[in-house]
Order: sequence, then C-alpha cells, then structure tokens
Amino acid sequence: MAVVVADTSALVSLGSVATHEYAPLRFLLENSQVYVPEQVVAELQETAAYDDRSGTAAQAVLDRLAAFRVRAAERNEEFPLDDGENAAVSLANDLDATQFLCDEFNQLALIHASLVDTRLITTPTLLTAFVRNEQLEPVDAEALLSKVSDARSCDSNTYVAQAKLTLRRQK
Repeated sequence: MAVVVADTSALVSLGSVATHEYAPLRFLLENSQVYVPEQVVAELQETAAYDDRSGTAAQAVLDRLAAFRVRAAERNEEFPLDDGENAAVSLANDLDATQFLCDEFNQLALIHASLVDTRLITTPTLLTAFVRNEQLEPVDAEALLSKVSDARSCDSNTYVAQAKLTLRRQK
C-alpha cells in the first residue's frame, strides 16, 4: 500500500469534491496510508472556519480525519514555505513516503527539490492515475477536475490543462 503525505492545498482540493459519487478523497484513503502533519490539521481547521467553498472543503476533509494518520513533524526553519508545507515535506522525507500530494503550484519546483526519495504529485496527476488504475472513467475524472479547478480557481493552471488533455485522450 502506498504511503502518501498530503499537504493542506491538495486536501482542500480533494475536499471540494468529497461528496461526489466518485470522490477521489475516498479512493485515496481506501488505497493508501495517508499521513498528515499536525500543522496541516491546524491549517485545515483554520480554513474550515471560513464561510466559503474552501472552508466547506476543509471541513469535508476534517470530517474524515479519523482515516488519516496524523503525526508530529519537525519544521526546517530555513525552508521558505508555510508551516504546513514545511512540516509535510519533512514528514514525507522522514517516512520515506511513496508520494507527496501537494497543489501549491507556485512552489512545486522548490518542494520537488526538497523531497529526497518521494514522488511529488498534484490533484490533477492523482485523478489521471485513478483513470490509469481503472478506478475512474476519464469522463468522470475530467468532470471532477473541472469542479476542483473551479472551486480552487486554478482552471488556467498548466498542470490542470495538461491533465485535462491527458484525460480527453483516454476517452
């Protein structure tokens, strides 16, 4: 079973479609050991306090918190990321995680360079993997990705655009 460490950004993305029939958060939790540092839980709680789509998405993740493995993680004070990302990268390296799930698209190069033996994946990549593993049909994954990108205002992002192109080719 894959060991995945998740950051707040990706969890909020997945939480934005958590009630969908083909909820990728459910698939992830059923098929992986998903770890989050305590700092990510704190960020989810802060986000859930807002009365908006991100708050609702964060609450949807917190409602499933029992399915996650929450761990303490040291922060690297010299690492220029927020507390959650910083702790999540440290936890991924400490656990020798298979994958690091993160949607901080503006920081992906820095995050990727900081991971030792862990593969960096984004929500768009995760959805295409679910199609490859026959857990989702391409049309369902593309619909989910559209909902996520609308909720997270990342429709023009190159990662999202590339994933949509990949999914359209698989139909």
